[in-house]
Amino acid sequence: MKKADPPIVLEQIYDAAIEDVWSAITEPAEMAKWFFEEIESFKPEVGFETRFTVKVEDRIYPHLWKVTEVVPNKKISYIWRYEGYPGCAISDFELYEKNYQTLLRLTYTAVEDFPDNILEFTRESGLEGWKYFLRESLRQYLDEDEE
Repeated sequence: MKKADPPIVLEQIYDAAIEDVWSAITEPAEMAKWFFEEIESFKPEVGFETRFTVKVEDRIYPHLWKVTEVVPNKKISYIWRYEGYPGCAISDFELYEKNYQTLLRLTYTAVEDFPDNILEFTRESGLEGWKYFLRESLRQYLDEDEE
């Protein structure tokens, strides 16, 4: 059995209050604006499960998330699977106050390996996706929210 890829760890500082970043990563109406517009429901409650489908060209990826840990305004973790595909990961979002700004640390850990023959499941694709979400999309969303 192939060993799972090393975790993806990214940090990003936002010129926003922790409460604003927390809302952006836990409120479905806000998540849909910067993360996945397909998200219809999400609750920062341990045990909450959601399902939404993302289409990439002619491929369909049903996302299955289950919240495993919640510390309000500090940390949220959830299991991330794709229905019909092997593999499982845990996404940890941790928030820290830093000089009147908010540092978000994402740790994305594959606990069961995803298929490497599907581009969207490669570690490189995941790393680029997370960079886009955290360094571009979420940053732009929070900047617009401040105006």
